[in-house]
Amino acid sequence: MKILFVGDVVGNIGIKTLETYLPQIKQVVKPQLTIVNGENAVNGKGINEQAYQKIAVAGADVVSGGNHSWDRKEVVDLYNDPKKKVLRPYNFPGDSVPGTGIIKVKVNQKTVYVINMQGTAMMQPLDNPFHNFDKLLPTLEKDAIKFVDFHAETTSEKIATGMYLTGKVAAVVGTHTHVPTNDARVFEKQTAYLTDVGMTGSYDGILGITRGPVINRFLTQRPTKHEVDEDGRMQIGFCVVDINDQTNYARSIKNYVINPDNKKFLQ
Repeated sequence: MKILFVGDVVGNIGIKTLETYLPQIKQVVKPQLTIVNGENAVNGKGINEQAYQKIAVAGADVVSGGNHSWDRKEVVDLYNDPKKKVLRPYNFPGDSVPGTGIIKVKVNQKTVYVINMQGTAMMQPLDNPFHNFDKLLPTLEKDAIKFVDFHAETTSEKIATGMYLTGKVAAVVGTHTHVPTNDARVFEKQTAYLTDVGMTGSYDGILGITRGPVINRFLTQRPTKHEVDEDGRMQIGFCVVDINDQTNYARSIKNYVINPDNKKFLQ
């Protein structure tokens, strides 16, 4: 089984990029499951029904989230709709939090769990993700594939999570920092890992945001209003995980970026 995972969609340009490139990518990869992180889809912060629908129509089977999952008040209705395959981080504290951090899907008669978990180092003080994995994983079907979108800030927490989950899940792919890393590998021939898959949005901004205000903040140390660079050129970051249906573990993981300076994947 091939799982295609696309990094954080940022703003309208991110959705446009997804609409442009995802169908082409899927023609090449021919994945059985496509997951897209959509937590920055609306003006760089959060997701709503309209953005979710566009991402789904573009080709996403499941849409994952992160620290901006609650930035839109209207998102509660989206999370509470059982027909929508959209996630927010699993480890928000309390039992009354709307939505879910795990989705179970059937792919060619095979069960796949998509898990969205958020790190805590330099992030919101959510429940400990390691403890949450310890509680969650034993409750899932053993003969199932488990894919984790780990939304976190620090590389160390991401690598630690990948190593901690080796032999417990098929893949751990990092999101949030918007910069793709060059460390795709399979731990102990079992668990595919990538520190960060990158983002989908403006190639000319800073993490998808208009460069001027960001640079000015570093120059002056004064707060500035960040806006999505909607006029930039398009880029998309993604990875492909090949999983053995018999063992439920990964054979390989490869990460890619398509931007104006790199279109080799589609050539």
